[in-house]
Amino acid sequence: MVVVVRATHIVRPAELTPDGVMYLNSCDQIKDITHTPTIYFYRHSNKLEAVNVVSVLKDSLGKALSLFYPLAGRLNWAAEGGSRVELHCNGKGVPIFEAESEGAVEDFGDFTPSPAIQALIPSVDYTTPIDEIPLVIVQVTRFRCGGLSIGLGISHVMADGPSALHFIDEWTKFARGVGPVIPPFLDRKALETEKPVHCKFDPSVLRPPPTLIGQEDSLEQRKKPISVAFLSLTKLQIEKLRAKANLDFYKENGNEGSRGYSRFEAVAAHIWRCTSKARGHIAEQQTSLHFVADFRNKMKPALPRNYFGNALIRVEATDKSGNLLTNSMGMASRKIREAVEKVTDDTVRAYLDYLKGLPDVGRFRSLDNNGRPKGDFYGNPNLAIISWTALPLYGTDFGWGNEIHLGPGPMGFDGKTFIIPGREGDGSFKVAIWLQEEHMDAFKKCFYDIFDK
Repeated sequence: MVVVVRATHIVRPAELTPDGVMYLNSCDQIKDITHTPTIYFYRHSNKLEAVNVVSVLKDSLGKALSLFYPLAGRLNWAAEGGSRVELHCNGKGVPIFEAESEGAVEDFGDFTPSPAIQALIPSVDYTTPIDEIPLVIVQVTRFRCGGLSIGLGISHVMADGPSALHFIDEWTKFARGVGPVIPPFLDRKALETEKPVHCKFDPSVLRPPPTLIGQEDSLEQRKKPISVAFLSLTKLQIEKLRAKANLDFYKENGNEGSRGYSRFEAVAAHIWRCTSKARGHIAEQQTSLHFVADFRNKMKPALPRNYFGNALIRVEATDKSGNLLTNSMGMASRKIREAVEKVTDDTVRAYLDYLKGLPDVGRFRSLDNNGRPKGDFYGNPNLAIISWTALPLYGTDFGWGNEIHLGPGPMGFDGKTFIIPGREGDGSFKVAIWLQEEHMDAFKKCFYDIFDK
């Protein structure tokens, strides 16, 4: 499907904004310099036909950037070195690429993240000097059917999921001319108070993930071709997974005052067990499940709800594949819960303090300064899960109605997984997972076989 870019528009803040260097905290510094790609699809409608889409997006984005003005700036390498960056609020703006395609919205089927969808999201050459790379990139693509897509990328350094969605929500409010507008809380020093750290951070969660037994490093695994699957779980199926996980929990804890496993804990445990089985691990193979936890409400006092930046901590659950597969789903769920429960005000502050003292943060980024792959490998025998289940994803209405699909771009590597709530609010999930091609069929079989028992 050919996509042709017809024009590029640079959008700057509609009003005068502060100029200067803005502080980036430890949590920002370990994030990739790459962009988080997402895609929104809209069907043809009379409302859509009646507006100049690009003009609406440009005008409203300029107003949004007046509030979220750091997004109109650029990163620079910090003089202190150690692969750290600093943010220059210079108002250089955000590009909107105006594109056309002979395809139709219906051509994308179930919207599996694919090369066809990749063409709808602006690409970035990360060998470009960092101070020339926009922090937000937008592509509007019109299809022959009259529908359109908006491909969006937001720098990892600038925003996590909640912050990115806050920006998008305010942008849509400006597009529709409605309020109230909720400005972002921009002081990133709020994470680094003078409050003393009461515990020592355990850096084991930041260690390189396990490699396959018999392989000294992950180079061989990185070279293997991968494929993606976009799988559905109904509310009934999710509840069945929870019931299986909770069966063991209640046996051990009873029903009095106990909190059963969450939907995320049960589904993540199921995915973890299925990947270990599909990959054919030997029993002694160590495997790690990596994810992130939002610590906005874990801190005391809690961060402002409109805090704009990164407030996520890396979390790791580990076990041997043999244990995962011979024990119950409840045991795997417990490993995940134990990892989450370690996230407290004290451990978050110790984590930030540890990161601040590192001589170099470059190891945590998946690209080096020249755009080449590097960093830790979270593929076989490991897994990295991103949960969008608690995020207010849907209802992205710029004035022509809500999106019919919102999902991740094709940003996957072996083991990368998204758990996404169903768009209809019916309690269902979509699971996007990238695995080595040789393991995908076995994974799909394991993923669904449990519901036939």
